[in-house]
Amino acid sequence: MPEFTTSDGLSIHYTDEGHGIPLLCLAGLTRDGRDFDYLAAHLDPAKVRLIRMDYRGRGQSDWTDHASYTIPIEGRDAVELMDHLGLKRVAVLGTSRGGLIAMVLAATVKERLLGVALNDIGPEIGDAGLAVIKDYIGRNPAWQTYDEAAEKMAMGMTAFRDVPPGRWMEEVTKFYRETPEGLQIQYDPRLRDAVLEAGAQPAPDLWPLFDAFKGLPLCALRGDGSTLLTAETFAEMQRRRPDMIAAEIPGRGHVPFLDEPESLDALRRWLKMLG
Repeated sequence: MPEFTTSDGLSIHYTDEGHGIPLLCLAGLTRDGRDFDYLAAHLDPAKVRLIRMDYRGRGQSDWTDHASYTIPIEGRDAVELMDHLGLKRVAVLGTSRGGLIAMVLAATVKERLLGVALNDIGPEIGDAGLAVIKDYIGRNPAWQTYDEAAEKMAMGMTAFRDVPPGRWMEEVTKFYRETPEGLQIQYDPRLRDAVLEAGAQPAPDLWPLFDAFKGLPLCALRGDGSTLLTAETFAEMQRRRPDMIAAEIPGRGHVPFLDEPESLDALRRWLKMLG
C-alpha cells in the first residue's frame, strides 16, 4: 500500500498511476481519493499521472488529533507528498475542500503548481451549502443498509438529474460501512469538531487566495444546482479571471462527478494548456 510519513509522524495513503502530467487530486471534506474514480476512467494514463491523496483522518490515512484537520496542514501534507514523489511541480484538481487547499498552495507555494482546476468551490461558501455540511459531518446516517441509502439518495439529491444507473450505490458503498447497527462513516468523526471550531471563527476573506492563481492555467466547474458555490460567486470568479475555463454542469449539485461531458471537456482543455 503506497504511503508516506508526514513531518508530524502520520502515515498518509496515496495512489500514483500513469505517466505524463502529474495531476494531484484533492478530494472533498469527508471523502478520499476514490472521489476521482469516475474521472480516472476517462484519462489517458500515457498522458496523465494521476496522484490521489487521502487526507489525514480520511480514507486509509492515519487518524490523529482533530486540531490538525485544517486546510493549511492538509496543504502541507500535499506538499510533503510532492517531495516524497520527487515532484517539483504538479497540477492540482481540487474538489470542494481540495479546491480550498489549492488556493492556500497558490498563496504559499505557487512555484510548485502547474495549474489548478476547481470542482464546485470558490472563495465564498454559500450559507445553504455550508449548513448542509454542518448537519451531516461526523454523524452516521440514519440509513440501515446500502440499498436503503442508495434509494434515499436518489430521491433526496434533487439537484442531480440523469445520474448513471448504479451511481448512488457506488457512492454509498465507497463512503459508508454496512454493519448490523446500520451504516457507519469511514472517516474520523472528530472531523466534525474541527469544522465546527473553524466555523466559530470569523470567516476569512478568501478572494486574495483566489487572486493568487494569477498566471496559472485555471479551470472551474460548477454544478448548476450547487448551493455551496453560488452563481454569483462563480460569475465573480469569471470576471476576475476572464481567461479561466469555466463550465456549469447541468443536472448537478454539489459536487459534479467529473465524468459528465461538460466536465470532461473543460478538464481536457485545461490539461492541454499545461503542456
